[in-house]
Amino acid sequence: MLNMTLERIAQACGGQLYGSPEGDPAEVTCVVLDSRKIEQGGLFVATEGANVDGHKFIGQVFEKGALAVVTEKTPEQVEQQHGIPAGCWGVWILVEDSLQALKDIAEYYRSQLSIPVIGITGSVGKTSTKEFIAGVLSRKYKVLKTEGNFNNEVGLPLTLLRIRPEHQAAVVEMGISDFGEMHRLSKMAKPDICVITNIGQCHLENLKSREGILKAKTEIFDFMSKQGRVCVNGDDDMLATLDHVKGQKVLRFGLGSGLDVYADAIEDNGLLGSKAALHLGEQTINIQVPLPGRHMVINATAAALVAGLLGLSPEQIREGIAGVEAVSGRSHIMRLEKYTVIDDCYNANPVSMKAAIDLLGMARGRKVAVLGDMFELGENSDALHAGVGRYAAEKGVDVILCTGENSRHMYAGALKCAGSGQQVQWFATRAELLEQLPGLLQEGDGILVKASHGMGFDKVVEALAKH
Repeated sequence: MLNMTLERIAQACGGQLYGSPEGDPAEVTCVVLDSRKIEQGGLFVATEGANVDGHKFIGQVFEKGALAVVTEKTPEQVEQQHGIPAGCWGVWILVEDSLQALKDIAEYYRSQLSIPVIGITGSVGKTSTKEFIAGVLSRKYKVLKTEGNFNNEVGLPLTLLRIRPEHQAAVVEMGISDFGEMHRLSKMAKPDICVITNIGQCHLENLKSREGILKAKTEIFDFMSKQGRVCVNGDDDMLATLDHVKGQKVLRFGLGSGLDVYADAIEDNGLLGSKAALHLGEQTINIQVPLPGRHMVINATAAALVAGLLGLSPEQIREGIAGVEAVSGRSHIMRLEKYTVIDDCYNANPVSMKAAIDLLGMARGRKVAVLGDMFELGENSDALHAGVGRYAAEKGVDVILCTGENSRHMYAGALKCAGSGQQVQWFATRAELLEQLPGLLQEGDGILVKASHGMGFDKVVEALAKH
């Protein structure tokens, strides 16, 4: 890893280096929190978590060839607490806070890199937008992107530390739930291009209002590079208030004519996706968006805008959009033997719930919504759940199945608006839902599965796949 010697790492994180080897300083091969992922010559950052103390694995990582460890504890303390002989230690860097050290190391490493970093944030659609941007850019560049849910103050530094000499661009997702978090993420990522998907109603418990969300999300600009560009959803009323950032005009994507990049003439092909005309300045190209929903067309316009800034041709943009694939748990269409399942169970808030219900409306057969609690909605949680229930009923969903304590209000909202042919039920727990679910379904159903991640609705998707 570029310039990542132990001396420089210790300096970057304010740590004290012990047992430094003699000879030419070696660069570490990787930086990991998970001891199982250590490589020969790698650096293991030992953290003390709520359930597991990483310091207990220090002996194992040295056996596997780790060059050094970052630790909050001395060898004597670890020997006393975990019985690992102090004599088995190699080189180590003592710090006050290992997680802060991880962030400091990632910030230092990022400062050594010259490749463009694209940072993506927003209330809804960060992951799908990331997939579109990374997919399109990969037509010209070797791209590293955020994997899984590695978008917070632990995941982002680990993502940045995965960048290697062969990578020519990085697309990183940046998620927050409170003020100040994005400031710290931006300090590590130092994005060259900032993309904001929208300002919705997530994390209201801490951010209180859409104005608060906008303020928190735009902290992404705090450490943007001096010549950096900002790309925002031009159809979002809150983002419309942004004009210039650091002297540069804000660029806009979306479905409204006159934006820097926009799409129109959208042809809806149901769950097979959409066709559209994509306008890139003076040029227009016909695109095939393989993922269903108008929001996926908006994601395609975001990708096209970023790709244009980085020199891709219209043909490369068209091919990149056509090749995008869904991520499991994020509007992933599963065509099973009996059902078509929309696996959108990674997370949920009122905006994404309604977008997913709109997507379900494209199903050809009977429409079934399996919905669960939305977390972190603050004092308006009951009303927001009820609003989702009403929306599902008003959109004509045939079967609405609500699960969880908060979803009592979703159930009540749906029941109030449901017509005579619609079925609405509530289940206290996921186990109760799974017990009765098979008897509520019919062959040919289109089934949406969506809830906040903590509801564990991936188990519902697994059950449907087996059934």
